[in-house]
Amino acid sequence: MNDSTAPTGASVASSGVTVLTEQDMARALTRIAHEIVEKNDGAADIVVLGIPTRGVPLAQRLADRLADIDPDFDAAAGLGQLDITMYRDDLRNNPTRTLGVTRLPAVGIDDRTVVLVDDVLYSGRTIRAALDAISDLGRPRAVRLATLVDRGHRDLPIRPDYVGKNLPTASSERVKVHLREIDGTDDVIITGRTEK
Repeated sequence: MNDSTAPTGASVASSGVTVLTEQDMARALTRIAHEIVEKNDGAADIVVLGIPTRGVPLAQRLADRLADIDPDFDAAAGLGQLDITMYRDDLRNNPTRTLGVTRLPAVGIDDRTVVLVDDVLYSGRTIRAALDAISDLGRPRAVRLATLVDRGHRDLPIRPDYVGKNLPTASSERVKVHLREIDGTDDVIITGRTEK
């Protein structure tokens, strides 16, 4: 693989094509935070829910940025995580799963705008499961979706409200998000991309 096959702004790593660097990810999250504040006339009524695994640290980073932008947003009270294990539509095919933890924000979700955070949006099935889980936990005013990468290929009519990077991919390619909290580094890599 050579640099000519890499998307604009991407570098070629030995394990794939790097499409987002640490700095790119930081800029994307800052932009998303500003979009959330702008579209909601502030962040006072926002709560942020991360979907494990990598959605949780991304949600923390997003909550920190919201608090920096809007002093009415309390990152400690407005942040949570949502386990969707029991809501997945493939549970019967793989019933042995480790249950995660759902931690609702201290302020709750009723009558608030919930921003769901995940690392990669692909088929939409994870988000469908998250919406089912939220409906069992309370009644938010609205639910919005923020994703670091939208790679397309939706199976369900779900689209993100806030996107770090739209990344058209082939079904055979894989998008790997690395976060320093889990992987020790920040980047997004595509593997399986072939030369043309």
